Amino acid sequence: MKTNKLTRSDERMIGGVCGGIAEYFDLDVSLIRVVWALVALIGGTGLLAYLIAWLIIPKK
Repeated sequence: MKTNKLTRSDERMIGGVCGGIAEYFDLDVSLIRVVWALVALIGGTGLLAYLIAWLIIPKK
């Protein structure tokens, strides 16, 4: 049984958070980045959430 842990990706643009989430859910990283950017632009909470995720999610 494979355990899939959420970690920051080595293939990163800034902190590897979106890449790690994409790997965890087996999705395209571009989709995650677009959704995250929309959340950041619409509500402004996306940037704060990214920074918190960057601090909480461990490196690979």
